[in-house]
Amino acid sequence: MNQNLLSSNTHPIITLAVDMMGGDTGLTVTVPACEAFLNSHPHARLILVGDEKQIRAHVQAKNLINHPRIRMVHACEVVAMDDAVEVALRRKKDSSMRVAINQVKDGDAQAAISAGNTGALMAIARFVLKTIDDIDRPAIASIMPNLDNTGTTVLDLGANVDCTAEHLQQFALMGSALVSATQNISTPRVGLLNIGHEDIKGNEVVKQAAVLLKDTPINFIGNVEGDSIFMGGTDVIVCDGFVGNVLLKTAEGLTKMIRTRLMDELTQTWWRRAGAAAAMPALNAFRDKIDNRRYNGAALLGLRGVVFKSHGGADAYAFGFALQRAYDAVANDMLNKTTQMLLQMNNKV
Repeated sequence: MNQNLLSSNTHPIITLAVDMMGGDTGLTVTVPACEAFLNSHPHARLILVGDEKQIRAHVQAKNLINHPRIRMVHACEVVAMDDAVEVALRRKKDSSMRVAINQVKDGDAQAAISAGNTGALMAIARFVLKTIDDIDRPAIASIMPNLDNTGTTVLDLGANVDCTAEHLQQFALMGSALVSATQNISTPRVGLLNIGHEDIKGNEVVKQAAVLLKDTPINFIGNVEGDSIFMGGTDVIVCDGFVGNVLLKTAEGLTKMIRTRLMDELTQTWWRRAGAAAAMPALNAFRDKIDNRRYNGAALLGLRGVVFKSHGGADAYAFGFALQRAYDAVANDMLNKTTQMLLQMNNKV
């Protein structure tokens, strides 16, 4: 039975298919994250995909075995974090990752979430769901914190290591459409990540992409440097997947270091401890704001379905944010709005 129904009190029921086995730690993270998510989202349903025997054992321990908003779908294979794309796509056709995405294709779920192998997830999602018209390659997009407290959407974050100027142009269109659809910004400011603001800076692909972007209907503000991601002033920043993934991992490491060092420094001496005690509410708020786990969950854009990627090393707290982002994407009709805006933009190019 199709799960995309309305509840008796007219709230929309949103069904998410979760790859329970993916990521570095699998069920020890996904089960508690799903439990917390269900407790805070009374109008959500979850399809738990993976080895049913193992899932049952974990949900039994959490007293979730008879939960009315949980359904289990068995998958006998798991895509390992080091599996080659070919192995995941051609040899593991009953993997938890693929079966979860199939739930979206078949209409039983409105979004799929996995913490598994990024390359495999993108390849399987592209194969199963196909891409939107005029999009050659899907891209991974996520929000990073900035001083404006609005967040900066950055793409691509690792799906496409080698890109042409045309690919970067498509990423810009997708990113602009995404932010416009989900953040109610009519003309998002789009920047092209470069080593300088001047037109003469960058490699040939980036310089050619800038030329192409100037002829699009989006609000292209030109080249931006890396600090623009966190300082604000730009809603969408575009780069290739190699640069984007390095950027993402660097930002994660930096925020972890800041959180750790900040608390260590403030608790080393008695006078620092006294000051820290007085400032603790503000310090905790700052720590939470830069906590990279709160920004977990990246959208795979350009597909004919909603798929979100969680960090492979995410804990239950972080995985919960990936579930939340997928839920919000469906609630905001992200796929339909983004597709329509892309069509409008492409017709104007």
